Parts: sequence; structure tokens; C-alpha cells
Amino acid sequence: MYGGGEYYIYMGIAAVLSIVGGLISARLRSKFNAYAKVSLRNGLSGAEIAAKMLRDYNIGSVRIVEGRGFLTDHYNPGSKTISLSPQVYHGRSVAAAAVAAHECGHAVQHDVGYSMLQVRSALVPIVHIASQWQQYVLLFAFVMFNTFPQMMLIAILLFGATTLFSLVTLPVEFDASKRALAWLESERVAVGTEYEGAKDALWWAAMTYVAAALSSLIMLLYLILRYRSRR
Repeated sequence: MYGGGEYYIYMGIAAVLSIVGGLISARLRSKFNAYAKVSLRNGLSGAEIAAKMLRDYNIGSVRIVEGRGFLTDHYNPGSKTISLSPQVYHGRSVAAAAVAAHECGHAVQHDVGYSMLQVRSALVPIVHIASQWQQYVLLFAFVMFNTFPQMMLIAILLFGATTLFSLVTLPVEFDASKRALAWLESERVAVGTEYEGAKDALWWAAMTYVAAALSSLIMLLYLILRYRSRR
């Protein structure tokens, strides 16, 4: 018979972790909005900064395009495209400089063959499938736990894939920010308080990935313990 309390424990943990992640995301948005109001002395836009960083690293195969939405900036290694949100693409602020340089940091990783980026890229197809099915499998695993405990093992494997992806993402994101900040400082694109603001903004961006990884890891450990309790 299904112990409904177990699923509610899972949901409670997930809710708490979701709230923590939401608070960090809200803090990131607040930081971005604050630094978006701090203009760069050089007057460069995010798109111009991205173009300059790519030139400095002799990367000519990557396109810079304007995306949609807020903080949707990303680098696509498949199409070799840096998509910058409108606020970053056109922005001439500390926030725009930090984000644009960070995404270029991923392009640099790709160009030099950074191993963790290669691992993350290889995991994308697996994670895409796992993320689509894990919630349904989890629900069924809790409902049928006493009669079909193997379903919990399947849920653990699916959740393990997304957790691994979250953990691999951490060094990728921290390294991209490190490359971005080093370039911003060495090329004096952001100086003094501008540089400190860019560093602060990227730190909070990194914390969203840390929160996601911790949330995923905690839930994975809970599911493993739950499965082991049946044995």
C-alpha cells in the first residue's frame, strides 16, 4: 500500500528548495537591474563588448544575435551562436558587460576544448529525455513503491542524470565567469567600481546554478535513501 506521507515529504522538500532558488533568482534580478543603471565609461554596448572579446581571442566563427526575454542570454555550442537578451545586446552598462563577457567565456571554452563544457554538451540529449519523464516516473514510483519498488530505481537513474548535469554545469559557469572577469580587467573594459559590479553580478548568477545543483543533489539523496529503506 502506498504511504502518501512519503510523497508529501518529497513535495515539501521540493517546495522549500524551490523557494530558496526563487529568492536567489530574485536577488540576481535585483542585482542585474541595479547594475543595468550603472553606465560604462567606455560607452560600449553588450553586443560590441562581445564582438571585441571574440576578436581578442581570435574567434571568428561565432555569431552574436539578439534574443528575446529577460536574462535569457546563452551560448549555443552547436550553432556557435551567442544570444544576448535585448537588455544586454543594446545595454551600455556594467550588467550588460558582465553578461556579454560571460557568454563569450563559454565561446572561449568551446574554442579551446574545455573538457567540462564537452561533458555537459554530451549530457544534453540524455538530460532532455530525463527531464521530460522524471516527474511522472517519480509520482508512479511513490504510488507503486510497495508493489513495484524497481520504479523508484528508474526514477533515481533519471534524477541522477539531471543531477549530474547540474553538477557538471557548476565548473563550466564558474570558469566562464573567471575568463570574463579576467578579460574585462586586462582590457580595462570595466575598471574600478565597474569591475567590482560585474564581479558581484556574475557571483549572484553563479549562485543560481549552485542552488539548482544543491536542490537536485538533495532530492537525489532522499530518493536513494527511500529506495534503500525498502531493502
